[in-house]
Amino acid sequence: MKKGLVIGIDNYPENELTGCVNDANAVATTLEFNGDGSPNFAIKKMLSSNETVTRASLRSAIDELFHGKPDMALFYFSGHGFMKSNGGYLVTTDAERYDEGVSMDHILQIANASEAKNKIIILDCCHAGAFAKPNILAMTSTQLSEGLSILTASADDESALETEGEGVFTSLLIDALQGGAADLRGNITPGSLYAYVDEALGAWDQRPIFKTNVSTFAPLRTIAPKVPFEQMRKLTEYFDTPDSAHGLDPSYEDTEKSADPKKVKIFKTLQKFQSVGLVIPVDADYMYFAAIESKSCKLTALGYQYWRLVKEKKL
Repeated sequence: MKKGLVIGIDNYPENELTGCVNDANAVATTLEFNGDGSPNFAIKKMLSSNETVTRASLRSAIDELFHGKPDMALFYFSGHGFMKSNGGYLVTTDAERYDEGVSMDHILQIANASEAKNKIIILDCCHAGAFAKPNILAMTSTQLSEGLSILTASADDESALETEGEGVFTSLLIDALQGGAADLRGNITPGSLYAYVDEALGAWDQRPIFKTNVSTFAPLRTIAPKVPFEQMRKLTEYFDTPDSAHGLDPSYEDTEKSADPKKVKIFKTLQKFQSVGLVIPVDADYMYFAAIESKSCKLTALGYQYWRLVKEKKL
């Protein structure tokens, strides 16, 4: 069981935003189902377009999210973030001076105490990097409990930017969740999300922050694998060892008179492997020439990783 709490606040009394509700809706819609349409997260949304998101209502919803023992509990927030001497805050619609919203430290305490197997916190707000950061002035230290991962749009001293009605960070996050961050098996994890966003944002842009304490990443969402598992399992059939080469000849190429239907079928699979970085031709620029010139192909480092997974019956 996976459950997610998705917050989007635009309607602040004195400093309105324009893209947070849109961002929250997009995140909720994407996470609710996997790529094949199967159910993924049971989502609860709190949007300022539908209700007033107060300190009390947000704290109550966070308590409910992290209650129990779900396989995964995910918290997403898009709105204003505020930095004080004692740490960061997620700003609510009833914010007042000296009481701006819900403390990031408070949310961390709840998440750390949760018995959820996996806990994911994603923040698209200014100063989001203050989450789980030790505060020297306040003399506080932080730790992440097992299974907790945190992904924030910016460092603690940075703004989180909007452009054309959507957050820059969340726009990349959606692209990643829709497949940009998927591995060859179609799994999208917190680690691959961060890698995708980190590569997209340059050195002069806002810098995303990633913190985690996990022994293994659980998928946030899955899409169709880039190579069908049935084909992937052919790796150990075509390559006896990770160092061996698969010999080719013109009979593998269907445009040749000597084409052998069985070898042509194998070659198409090998070409598919090359297209996703599992295989490379040896002493040739393209697989076609490797076949025509009776050369060979071999596994890449990534190919060895998946060869091993097949060999160990993990795929």
